[in-house]
Amino acid sequence: MHLIYFDENKYEAANPYFWIGGVLIPEPKAIECDKTLLQIQFNALGKGHLAKDTELHGKDIFHGKGNFKGRKLAERIALIQQLVDFVLDNRIPVQLISIDVDAHRAKFKYPTPEYRLGLMLMLERACDYLDTVNDLGVVFGDHEADEMSGSIADFSSYKAVGTTPMYRGRPLGRLLDTVYFTHSHHSRCLQLADMLVFLAGRYGRMQEKDVRPVWHEQEAFATWKKLKASVDTKIQHWP
Repeated sequence: MHLIYFDENKYEAANPYFWIGGVLIPEPKAIECDKTLLQIQFNALGKGHLAKDTELHGKDIFHGKGNFKGRKLAERIALIQQLVDFVLDNRIPVQLISIDVDAHRAKFKYPTPEYRLGLMLMLERACDYLDTVNDLGVVFGDHEADEMSGSIADFSSYKAVGTTPMYRGRPLGRLLDTVYFTHSHHSRCLQLADMLVFLAGRYGRMQEKDVRPVWHEQEAFATWKKLKASVDTKIQHWP
């Protein structure tokens, strides 16, 4: 069994790319992975419980907001590096979908909404991976009130029909039951997915020459490149 955790960024006109994705954690590694994430959380915040005041939110860590307001920049960048190193050291598979929103809307007369399309593609790619390891998966997402019910209904429909509605759509039979949603501050693995999607949203479409020549941007971009270069990281670009 694989536990699949995903998150997404918010599409903005200033950054017209929608990213969705996360990690596929093998069930035998799940307890040890959670212990390690707990240790990273405790080292960063001095607390071990799951609540809003202990959430490792990528945007807040990078910009020094929320739980990381007033924290030194070097400490915050080191925390981002620790979380990515944790993924790489444990060979945790990462699946990410990137949608060029403007190109998507221009290409199709009746474009599928970005969240709906992105989730469908992510579920397909998760099943592709599960095929390679001959395993099953359960999917967990960040609680989004405006997307949650539609996502559950879509997933149920795909399972009932037998395939996704994409051209050459694929079956999702390796994914069990439904898509489960919870608040990210209740799951360290969802927070990990949030961090990876934050890095992807900030640097995924950026060339090295475009990164600001300041220390923290260069370090964060190098961390993203290291993650992207891993054989366990797969990125699908659309369209």
